[in-house]
Amino acid sequence: MQILVYNNDTNRMERYERNLNESMPYIKNNYLTVKEFRGSSKSDILWTDKRAMEAFNKIREMFGLPIPVGYAFKRIGEGGHSGMSQHYAGLAFDVGQTLSNDERNRLRNLAISSGLFTYVEPAYLTPTWVHFDVRDKNPACPTGGYPLVRSGKKGVYVLVLQDALNTLGYNAGALDGIFGQNTKNAVIRYQKENGLSQDGIVGCNTWKSITESIKNSRYF
Repeated sequence: MQILVYNNDTNRMERYERNLNESMPYIKNNYLTVKEFRGSSKSDILWTDKRAMEAFNKIREMFGLPIPVGYAFKRIGEGGHSGMSQHYAGLAFDVGQTLSNDERNRLRNLAISSGLFTYVEPAYLTPTWVHFDVRDKNPACPTGGYPLVRSGKKGVYVLVLQDALNTLGYNAGALDGIFGQNTKNAVIRYQKENGLSQDGIVGCNTWKSITESIKNSRYF
């Protein structure tokens, strides 16, 4: 498996080769294997960032027990989540499905009190699992979702964008998580063909359009 990890400390994309039974990059003590992170996804390329992996390490140590993972990574074209889901960015974890209700509540409360995660879903929305993620705090849309991305940007949201554009038939080039000229050209082509401002910047309207196009495509 190829795994792309955005290093939040160095602003660099890192590439790893791991088999399914090995730990994810930056994961200690086999707390989270590649197989667990990949889940039901069919993708041979996965992505996440260092902050998410280190947050998982810490919550696992605080919890003191294995954390069963139901869902983590999904490609945007595989669907199964909302349009701008953090699962598509490799930053979200749906866990604890096989834990007892008391154990889930303890894990959820730990995730909230730890300050490790940007968002922890309240129990009334996910009563039979625990969702936590390390999403960007500055979404392009007032209602949430992905941040604005443009030329020069690096990271998992650029990977989501590149994967979506390639899925829809716009050639953004190889998945590398770097918003270069190929990605910008693909964005402009998409914007032109979908009645959007042709600025090569992926803000709220372009994100909404792209994710809706994926939802309505044969890949969703």
